[in-house]
Amino acid sequence: MTTEAFKLELLPKKDKLFRLAIFLLKNREEAEDTVQEIYLKLWDMKEQLGKYNNLEAVMMTMTRNRCLDKLKTKREKFASLNESINNQPYTSPMEQSIQQDMVKQVKVLMTKLPEQQKTIIHLRDVEGCEYKEIQEITGFDSNYIRVNLSRARKSIRESLIKLEENELR
Repeated sequence: MTTEAFKLELLPKKDKLFRLAIFLLKNREEAEDTVQEIYLKLWDMKEQLGKYNNLEAVMMTMTRNRCLDKLKTKREKFASLNESINNQPYTSPMEQSIQQDMVKQVKVLMTKLPEQQKTIIHLRDVEGCEYKEIQEITGFDSNYIRVNLSRARKSIRESLIKLEENELR
């Protein structure tokens, strides 16, 4: 497939791929990245594209599969947090249960944060992204990221303390 044929046949379908990606991922930046990744894959395999009867179906399938892979990776990172608690040596079942409850509470509290704080704390503390990566992903200034990460952590800490105080009463 020539560059011109590639542009004429595949580029008009990007909006459809984007709508699918944003529907599955619920995140605009990730959806844009996914569509871009799909187009890079298609470009790399442009010589083989002629053998497909329905190129749009292939593109939609590739997009769907890539989105599902991304969602699976996210779930595994949260699962790994739970597994790391369960796999700590010398912890009693009661301590494990307490730690699991704490992780659940933190996850719930994270969902209640403002959107920017939720995104930043997720990228930093769950995904393990560096500040520079977070800056590239979100477009936020590095000071804004640090301040909002600090506020998010403080909010979660204070909420956990309140919950603990209420349990002691």
